Amino acid sequence: MALRLVSDFDLRKDVLPWLRAQRVASAAAGARGGGPGVLENNYESLRILNVERNGNVIYTYKDNKGNVFFGLYDCQTRQNEHLYTFEKDLHVVSCSVNSDRTLLAVSLVHSTEEGRKNELQPGSKCLTLLVEIHPVNNVKVLKAVDSYIWVQFLYPHVESHPLPENHLLLVSEEKYIEKFHIQVIQEDGSRVVIKDSGHLPRERVAEDFVWAQWDMSEQRLYYIDLKKSRSILKCLQFSADEKFNLMFEAPLDITLSDSGFKLVNFGCDDLQDQENLSKHLTLCVFTNHTGHGKTFTAALGSVDSQVTKGLTFLNLDYYLAVYLPGHFFHLLNIQHPDLICHSLFLTGNSEVVDMLPHSPLQSLSGSLVLDWCSGKLYRALLNQSYLLQFLWNTRLDCEKMAVLHCVLSCGGDRRFLEAKIIQWISENISTCHSFDLIQEFIIASSYWSICPETSNMDKLLPYSSVLTWNTEIPGITLVTEEIALPFMKVHSFKGYWEKLNSNLEYVKYSKPHLHYNNSMVRREWHSLISEEKTGRRRSMVYVKNILDNATKVISNLEARNLEPRLTPLFQEEDNHQRLLMGLMVSELKDHLLRHLQGVEKKKIEQMVLDYVSKLLDLVCQIMETSWRKHSLHPCVPHFSGRASAAEFKVFHIMTRILEATKSLFLPLPPGFHTLHTILGVHCLPLHNLLHYIDSGVLLLTETAVTRLMKDLDNTEKNEKLKFSIIVRLPPLIGQKICRLWDHPMSSNIISRNHVKRLLQNYKKKPPSSVIHKSSFSVEFLPLNYFVEILTDIESSNQALYAFEGHDNVDAKFVEEAALKHTMMLLGL
Repeated sequence: MALRLVSDFDLRKDVLPWLRAQRVASAAAGARGGGPGVLENNYESLRILNVERNGNVIYTYKDNKGNVFFGLYDCQTRQNEHLYTFEKDLHVVSCSVNSDRTLLAVSLVHSTEEGRKNELQPGSKCLTLLVEIHPVNNVKVLKAVDSYIWVQFLYPHVESHPLPENHLLLVSEEKYIEKFHIQVIQEDGSRVVIKDSGHLPRERVAEDFVWAQWDMSEQRLYYIDLKKSRSILKCLQFSADEKFNLMFEAPLDITLSDSGFKLVNFGCDDLQDQENLSKHLTLCVFTNHTGHGKTFTAALGSVDSQVTKGLTFLNLDYYLAVYLPGHFFHLLNIQHPDLICHSLFLTGNSEVVDMLPHSPLQSLSGSLVLDWCSGKLYRALLNQSYLLQFLWNTRLDCEKMAVLHCVLSCGGDRRFLEAKIIQWISENISTCHSFDLIQEFIIASSYWSICPETSNMDKLLPYSSVLTWNTEIPGITLVTEEIALPFMKVHSFKGYWEKLNSNLEYVKYSKPHLHYNNSMVRREWHSLISEEKTGRRRSMVYVKNILDNATKVISNLEARNLEPRLTPLFQEEDNHQRLLMGLMVSELKDHLLRHLQGVEKKKIEQMVLDYVSKLLDLVCQIMETSWRKHSLHPCVPHFSGRASAAEFKVFHIMTRILEATKSLFLPLPPGFHTLHTILGVHCLPLHNLLHYIDSGVLLLTETAVTRLMKDLDNTEKNEKLKFSIIVRLPPLIGQKICRLWDHPMSSNIISRNHVKRLLQNYKKKPPSSVIHKSSFSVEFLPLNYFVEILTDIESSNQALYAFEGHDNVDAKFVEEAALKHTMMLLGL
């Protein structure tokens, strides 16, 4: 199943054995009372009451006499502790223990109406008590009222030493919340008692609310009050001292009745979760920082299923799981909620939907999930192995996109994970039509390799290659609406609130999209390449800094990958790709320095190197997988010989890699274009090869063309290929390559280039009286006259017009080349 529930606590396994051992010990000692008590066959009364912020579980059970016992399971030591016993047949509404385990707050009602009349104060239904339990001593009555009360101790974030003051929240069914300030002192050594228990200070925290939720991990209280029939969501943040702040108010576009009352995460209260309150709206708050409201309408997947209640929300860090047992299971991407394709929607009788628990689950802090019915505490995790399997089996593009991101968000052994995804891509590269699999994998995997390490990176690096999604997702209707932004009440923020406020400012002032893109790199790279072709180049210091950036990237990449490579990459300089690498490092570093506040420059520089290195590494991994799969030799293939079926497949993969990186203008490993061209010459007929070159799919590098000239002999077919390649080269590279080819055609090209250079600034002079004869016996006056002009220009401008690197190219060479070419054309 997509969701893996790992058990952290189980009443039956972690508490029952201890209770049985206590019963045996109690029976052997002949003890009566004071201990955990005798349960006999009353184990079904064992249930969880609360899970505190530190993870400790409070539970209760009754013996055969109806006495109520309270116990605590320490999640750190894995030990149980008896807290207190009420020797009356009472029903527990709510319970909480302070962080020092010196005070127990409990809210109780009688199990029977007759018992309530006899035992509680007249007119009261619920009794709220504060008990000293270190050791067991006094009991203080906080409330005796005719309405239910729920209790919750506040837990400070710093728990290094006992606190002199404790703070307790009381939530009343009468729609108000109070906070008690309870000071404790030590007497007779370690005995802890309440100071001035007759006069405990209290203050009203909230009133007239219809819904409230407690966030135990962050110590926040969310509640909704109605003002002129308008629902207002408010949030209170409690700090380690006695202070609390109203952080924000946000209007909600939902309708609530002022006669309703609902609590979330105030312990386990079967009074709250039964039929009495099941009619009320299922509402949960999950802390997130997006600025849109999204309404999902899901079709019920199974008409046969009888389960129609129990919609469950689970917080899974970057995702929110929503499922209705027997009907659907959704993973909503709350890190990047803009596009529906980044969320996973499973509907119907699928294995995922059917295997999830059918009992209601409650999401606690982090990824903790509580199943009240079974008494189990789980840690909910995305099941990476199942998601990988699902990736292979799904046929819908929207599910491929969503699951790809789910898998990458899981973390773990990233190298192993990426290898599995690459294997899937290589087998399914032509089955996805809505987006480019390689492109999405490179962008998404690079994002997840960097973003979890640093906050605020989610808006600065690209998350997906897809910017819009218009394809319908079966069974799902989505409406996106702008919502009114929360009005922040506090102006000094830290942690989560600082992040939330910065994102609200981003939405409020409509700042430009902050995700990095390579548009600036594209312009600068084309400018540098254009200067290179014309023989001009800006400051050498500037270019050297760019190339130094590329050297750092390659060094960083090689330091992280010590295994020898099968693919013949990184075996040449490839200055064009190095320029692209270096420019991306420079632009991305400037981008992050502008927008990342409070992060050291050195750390940002390393993140940039890691990110660009990751882009290159993913391309190398795809190449390695393909090379290994098709058992190709680690050496660069020769131009001679026929292409194998394996080389055809690798060439196809390389072409798809090029397509994926080209539109995003991402760098490729040095040597990629050379290898791609060699395989292209091997695999394609000449007319297809030239079409690939002319359309920019194959990029002719000096290294590749040099090898072609050396590897291939001068058969008629090869001459045609060589000439077709040479005429498509940039002039500077073409001149170098022609020198390597000992052929009349090459000499002709060299001669033409030489003449063009000489005559560029030629000014006609009076004719010389002496005509030098040609070295050939053929008398051809126009040629003789033309050679005389060239000789004259060469003699007067020898330093300026000398052919760089080829001293024997002169008028005589031109004359001989012209005659040979003419004779060849005439068939002489």
